[in-house]
Amino acid sequence: MANIMKQVQKMQQKMQSDFAAAERELAQSLVEGSAGNGAVKVVATGSQEIKSIKISAEAVDPDDISMLEDLVMVAVNDALDKSRELSSDRMGKIAAGLNLPPGLF
Repeated sequence: MANIMKQVQKMQQKMQSDFAAAERELAQSLVEGSAGNGAVKVVATGSQEIKSIKISAEAVDPDDISMLEDLVMVAVNDALDKSRELSSDRMGKIAAGLNLPPGLF
């Protein structure tokens, strides 16, 4: 029984270490979302932090601000979707090695 407990503790420590490393890696990883054929570009980290927003001059029409607002929203959502996908992929690889039930992570 003591041997099993040691193995469980060792597995917990490794899992915590692996997840912490993956979180650090995600915080440094960048993804880009865009809208309007690249007229608006948003860069986000793998931990869903927006790092930059670039808007091309062609996207700025003072008579159609709502179009620019929509492009920014689409680009931000695109970047965040890609960030969540990257996070899910990285964390899923760690969890896959644990032989846990599917969908737990």
